[in-house]
Parts: sequence; C-alpha cells; structure tokens
Amino acid sequence: QVQLVESGGGLVQAGGSLRLSCRASGSGFSINAMAWYRQAPGQQREPVAHITSEGITKYTDSMKGRFTISSDNAKNTVALQMTSLKPEDTAVYYCAADSSRLTLYTGHYDYWGQGTQVTVSS
Repeated sequence: QVQLVESGGGLVQAGGSLRLSCRASGSGFSINAMAWYRQAPGQQREPVAHITSEGITKYTDSMKGRFTISSDNAKNTVALQMTSLKPEDTAVYYCAADSSRLTLYTGHYDYWGQGTQVTVSS
C-alpha cells in the first residue's frame, strides 16, 4: 500500500512560477512510474506529465516547455516545476504513482494523492 502527499500549491500571479512536490510512503512497494494530473472544477482530470524510474518523461503537449517533471527514485518523490503560469492552469494538481513503468503510457495509476490547489490570478 502506498500513500501519496502533495505540497507546494498556492496562489500565484499569471506569468509566475510554482513548484509542486509529492512523496510516496508505505512498505512493500516499488514505484517505477509517477505522474502529475490536474482537474479544474467541473472538468475531467487530465494528465500533465509522467516520469519513470529510468528518467523517461512524457508531457501533455500543451504543458511541454512550461512544466518540468523530475523525481528522486531513492526518496520516492516527484516534483513539478511550473513556469509562465496562466489562469487556465488553475486546478487541483494530483500526484500519481504505480509499480509499472508502463503506466507512463497507459495512465492507469494505482495510487493517488489528495491533491494540492493551484490558483493563478490574471
């Protein structure tokens, strides 16, 4: 069983930057894929970026160039550096993890955090 806790959300002006962090904890697990998703009120949850334990990354096209995902395998942590933030980036950002590195391609993550709110003002 894995527990994920996100942090780093908050209020930021358009054009600003924010760094989110997530840590996986528990026992008897091996994390080989982690990701960030986001969901705005009334909207479907959408992927932002993924990373495997090998360092392979995958970004949603609209996020590429503004958002950067990174991870520390030893600490089971993942971060999302967000720059040039826009009001449309306002959402709850969720951390996800899975034992299979292939989840980067399927999106079927077994473990999810509770989310952290990011609000971008115009």
